[in-house]
Amino acid sequence: MKAATARLLTYSIVGGLAFVAMRATPPLPSSPSLKAPASVASLFDFVHRTANEITPEVTVAPLVVVANDKDRIDTLVVAGVIHSNLFNAIDKAAGEALPRGARNGLAFSLADIFEYRVDMSRDLQDGDRFHVLVERVEKPTGAVVVNKVLAARLALSGNEYDAIHFKSDATSGEYFDSNGRSLRAAFLRAPVAFRRISSFFGLRFHPILGRWRNHAGTDYAAASGTPVRTIGDGIVSFAGRKGGYGNVVEIRHRNGFVSRYGHLRGFARGIRRGTRVDIGKTIGFVGMTGLATGPHLHFEVLVGGRQRDPRVALRMHGGEPIPSHEQPTFQRLRDNSLASLLAYKLAGTN
Repeated sequence: MKAATARLLTYSIVGGLAFVAMRATPPLPSSPSLKAPASVASLFDFVHRTANEITPEVTVAPLVVVANDKDRIDTLVVAGVIHSNLFNAIDKAAGEALPRGARNGLAFSLADIFEYRVDMSRDLQDGDRFHVLVERVEKPTGAVVVNKVLAARLALSGNEYDAIHFKSDATSGEYFDSNGRSLRAAFLRAPVAFRRISSFFGLRFHPILGRWRNHAGTDYAAASGTPVRTIGDGIVSFAGRKGGYGNVVEIRHRNGFVSRYGHLRGFARGIRRGTRVDIGKTIGFVGMTGLATGPHLHFEVLVGGRQRDPRVALRMHGGEPIPSHEQPTFQRLRDNSLASLLAYKLAGTN
């Protein structure tokens, strides 16, 4: 059957059914003057005329939904006492003011801000205190996040460390101490971004050699393939395989400093002897080559050719100061930020 014939047949059947339905349906009480068409031929004329004569009694009102598409921003001070670790302290101090994800993120942010001055895995003691001024953002969806840390103070064993968020046109870094010196120092304190230290400088039992030996350095337990970053600007002096270190990279820095990264699974692209690297650049990936029982990074620092405890060797290398023409602006911001922290501190101790 041709398509045109099929369509004609379909239309005839539909029209016939519509004619029967119209004849069988009684007239509406409110419209007694309307009469059903006498034939299929007059059906279309009936529909057209009826549509023009009937005035609809239904009023259609548009549905208006008002949505807030803007963020709500305010500030919040989170302060507390450290007993077990920083994460638990912030979790308890923030309470319901921040969701769990934001609380955990704040702990990571605080550790990152102070990583040039404080070793969060070693320097925190029971009873240490923290105060953090944050910019809190509530999204249109209702999600609450911490946009940035505006200021922070750590009181560790009687020593206070401040961090003020400030954008300088001349000095690198986003956070400065109360004297206007950048918290971004010459060296990072850790060669992996997300770290879990498995051993520290000193004597330990070496799992392969089976005897006590001086373990000059720090091991960072991490998943195989975790990026390893250089702790400072420098030049690669060695990249290859070296005895028990397995795949190792050595970087020469200024002032006689050398950093060493061992047990690597492999090297990042372009890392070879003579390559110049910037602080934080990925140089390799965590592995277990050489004398290693599991994936981890072995990290060492040498000063003048002698191995030094990284926690001591990298401790006191401060950053650059804010230039004099930016000092008035910084000092006003510092005073306002610290005033907010101190006001909360006084209220919390009364």
